[in-house]
Amino acid sequence: MLNNILDFGAVADGMTVCTKEIQRAIDLCQQGGTVVIPAGVFVSGALFLKSNMTLRLEEGAKLLGSGNVEDFPIKGGPYEGLDQLNFASLLNTDGARYENITIEGKGIIDANGKALFQTELEKLPIKRGRCIWLRNVQNLVIKEVTFRQSPAWCVHLIYCRNVHLDGIKVYSKYDEQGNVYGMHNCDGIDVDSCQDVHIENCIIGSQDDSIAVKSGRDAEGRRVGIPSKNILIENCEFISGFGVAMGSEMAGGVENVVVRNCTFKDTFSIASLKAIRGRGNYIRNIRYENCTHDNQSTEHKDTKWFRGAIYLDGFYGSEEFDAETPLPIDDGTPIIEDIYFKNLEVNTVAGNAVYLYGLPERPYRNITMENVKAHGKHGMKVKNIDNLQLINVEVTYDEEG
Repeated sequence: MLNNILDFGAVADGMTVCTKEIQRAIDLCQQGGTVVIPAGVFVSGALFLKSNMTLRLEEGAKLLGSGNVEDFPIKGGPYEGLDQLNFASLLNTDGARYENITIEGKGIIDANGKALFQTELEKLPIKRGRCIWLRNVQNLVIKEVTFRQSPAWCVHLIYCRNVHLDGIKVYSKYDEQGNVYGMHNCDGIDVDSCQDVHIENCIIGSQDDSIAVKSGRDAEGRRVGIPSKNILIENCEFISGFGVAMGSEMAGGVENVVVRNCTFKDTFSIASLKAIRGRGNYIRNIRYENCTHDNQSTEHKDTKWFRGAIYLDGFYGSEEFDAETPLPIDDGTPIIEDIYFKNLEVNTVAGNAVYLYGLPERPYRNITMENVKAHGKHGMKVKNIDNLQLINVEVTYDEEG
């Protein structure tokens, strides 16, 4: 069963707001049916998907956010690791548990975030919406669609299981022509307390973390206790942003993540694990392998937010810190262990080639680098690491520091 949104009164003129018409096509979609967005520009506010449906954007189709904050109602839900009020996103699931949702096609979902960004920012503490915000979905497929211009994180998946992202394109920093949106904290894909996730063949041009694996924040995240685990990221191309990150929200735990056969071009980093005091729980069994990284961009430099091309940072966000004096271990003290970097070529004109700084009270442990060739503005810095193994590792640098 196909529900073409034109049959429900949607208008492809790039001006008329068609939220009610598109939502009606979704609401009346039969189980296992498909809602079709044909070629043309369709403007909409927040839309809410349901179980057992496909949303298909045909080639030449664009679903464009209205740019009017009134078209995006305020909803409760997780963002940055805490349950809080958010503006609804362009595509959402809301409240209950969902299953068997597919978003596919060669069309574009553009959140029109530049029009929303400043207005939503002024409404703090209500948090900015995303391009898509899908929660509690089992069996989720997103294939081939291009996502653009989110007012915050772009593709945000929360409490989802059995997820497959294949061949999507994400542009949260600039469009395909290189026109910069001028927004901040715009991650590409956020995998947030999700399990059994496969991301492949994607192109990501992000303003912040290209892909971030998260699982809640501090005591609230530990209480919810839903880890992100069993995640495979492969054959992806990263063209801006900060590579594949774990944390800094990781209070539910992060484990069994593999990043392989990917290319990173002009991203500040290839790999970052950000696990600071207070978050608690663990990041473990993480592998980056068979990847290349070449950053010739001088837009960013080594700061408290990002330390280098490969970095593990127990003091993320701290301008000044004491890496010598241990503090008492409690529920908020994270465990970082069994991290493996293999067959990597890293080259950056900004920051450290390698930066490994654990906590003095609970050093990061079992960190292995094998067949790694890394060149940076600065070299390699190591502190508070137990059982660091370097096997055929070459680190070079341009400047002392």
